[in-house]
Amino acid sequence: MQPSDLKNLKIAIVGAGYGGAAAAKALSLLGADVNVYEQANQIREAGAGIGLRPSTMNRFREWGIFDAIAKVSSPSELFEILTPTGEPIMKEEWPVSGEQTHTHLIHRGDFIDALLSVLPEGMVHLGHKLESVQDKGDTSVLTFANGKTVEADLVIGADGIKSVVRGLFSDKGPVFSGEHAYRAVISVDDAYGMVVDDNLRMYIGRGTKIYLLPLRHRNQVSFDITALCPDGTWVPEVSKEELLATVGGFDERLVNITRDLDMATVNIRAVYDIDSIDTWHSGSVVLMGDAAHSMLHHQGQGANSAVEDAGALADALRESASVKGALALFQATRKPVTDKLQAISRQSWGAEGEIDEVFPGQKPTAAAKD
Repeated sequence: MQPSDLKNLKIAIVGAGYGGAAAAKALSLLGADVNVYEQANQIREAGAGIGLRPSTMNRFREWGIFDAIAKVSSPSELFEILTPTGEPIMKEEWPVSGEQTHTHLIHRGDFIDALLSVLPEGMVHLGHKLESVQDKGDTSVLTFANGKTVEADLVIGADGIKSVVRGLFSDKGPVFSGEHAYRAVISVDDAYGMVVDDNLRMYIGRGTKIYLLPLRHRNQVSFDITALCPDGTWVPEVSKEELLATVGGFDERLVNITRDLDMATVNIRAVYDIDSIDTWHSGSVVLMGDAAHSMLHHQGQGANSAVEDAGALADALRESASVKGALALFQATRKPVTDKLQAISRQSWGAEGEIDEVFPGQKPTAAAKD
């Protein structure tokens, strides 16, 4: 689209999470009129650390916000996978992208704060819970619970795994994985000497995975346990004794970290994703991020995929002659990638013989499991 067309484009983004905030930054740089509508009255990210891959950091450099992200993250050179008692299974450097060779480890809260801090004042509107979307073809109308309505040339559904916008394209709901995730952030001093550098380590076995993700710029570490459990309650109740039973047989230092946890600070969630959906867009509405392709966290690709979506959507609008053409190009570019990531993320790799393409680009070490 021509710069003059982009400048006249009115865009409404539903959701101010990673994907929505990243899209707001990328699209505002095109000159479009962008507004973000978030249901929460305060934006907070609970829980844990994540890794921002080199390709994601390249997008931040492209948008002029690399330093804002880098100053609240730690560059990591490699990741390791180990048995429950610490015997090495594999060690690999992170996949590179251009000149960017490090994955940056960051706290979820710091990440969303950094993204929102680089958006123009007044672009994000809190307290706007979406009730419905009316697709009128060339435009769409959003109706919010507070009574406000907004009409836009392009509506972007970045409203997460329970997306309201997705209802235009699919009636598929979230799918329970049969796992729980228990996440806490603790001081490095309380990690029993297990955090000595900026590299991610994963201990796997008996259907349980324990992640130690250093946040050494904070002098902290993200301590995450993913374990099999049949309870699909979104926010289940789990006792310290149950958590200790989950990590039985792991390195005694990991058991000690678990024993020391203040359960009031542990983020406990059942783990869900969604099945791949056929269509992400109409002529004036498009899905992105978890709303389009929510995936399990086993590959650490959820946030990265949302940022990549934002970049690809901005590229498509710049390269196409119309909004509708841009949305078709966006889906054609991103859906094959995220379909594969969703499928890979569902693979079980809870034991040494079950690590199948643990990260994109790595060759499978065993036959894929359904």
